[in-house]
Amino acid sequence: MSVVYSRTKTAPQEEACWKSSTIRTVKSPIRLVAIDIDGTLLDPHFQITSRNLAALQAAHQSGIQIMLATGRRHDYALPIARQLGIPVSLISSNGAVVRSIEGETFYTNRLPATIAHNLIRHMDDFRGHAVLTFDRSGQDALVMERSDELTSSVSRWIESNAAHISYVVPLEESLTEDPIQAMYCGRIARMADAQERINQADFAADFAVVKTQYDHRDLCILDILNKNCSKGHALRRWTEHRGIPREEIMAIGDNYNDLEMLEFAGLPVIMGNAADDLKQNGWSETASNAESGVAQALEKLNTR
Repeated sequence: MSVVYSRTKTAPQEEACWKSSTIRTVKSPIRLVAIDIDGTLLDPHFQITSRNLAALQAAHQSGIQIMLATGRRHDYALPIARQLGIPVSLISSNGAVVRSIEGETFYTNRLPATIAHNLIRHMDDFRGHAVLTFDRSGQDALVMERSDELTSSVSRWIESNAAHISYVVPLEESLTEDPIQAMYCGRIARMADAQERINQADFAADFAVVKTQYDHRDLCILDILNKNCSKGHALRRWTEHRGIPREEIMAIGDNYNDLEMLEFAGLPVIMGNAADDLKQNGWSETASNAESGVAQALEKLNTR
């Protein structure tokens, strides 16, 4: 299984500095916890367990800031954040948007429309797997040419977002403004072909590719973002603005799109349900999302 989380690497000095943070002993108190949503906070039935909810509320009461970091677009993640019943900030679209649940925007990092246009043309054989996400509310937040290929892989997502989807043929005609991202989604084997085609683009240095993969669902998602865009870069920008050093940050995730966030955090925690190759980084491992692994990680933190 090949791993693609960013076509545009960080500078060598910066990347080495990030990876040096994957230490097992953290002497500083944790002031912020960044948590992935799908496969991490949510259980296999896409619910927040009562144990996870209680642990997050207890962490907030103890003074720890809670941040959700997800591949979902902001409005799709918002109902999950509101269920927590505490102040939460959201990194959405894999780092392209950082916004509070009240709607205050910290920053956005959109994919230039010219790059998205060139990508769609380059990926002509994969039009049935393509979605453009815009920073809009309403029916045209998500744009695609057709939904048959996507429905076979992500029928629940299509159903949940139906009110926000519009159809434009050809897809590139919808690019009247910069989108947040482009997405290619489908079965793992098909997306391996898509990834190979993406890598052949002569403008590949101008964008980042972030992969999310669920082997048990035969599902792979390739998000195309502006260069230097990831959950890790968004988390770094947010915490530097707030004056929180990396040593005082905990991050919990389960998938390839969480890699840079986990590398940045002083205390990275990988979920028990993560793929085996993601567990080879020496990070602390908690229980699976079926076993309230987020809560178990936070409960251990409270006893440090």
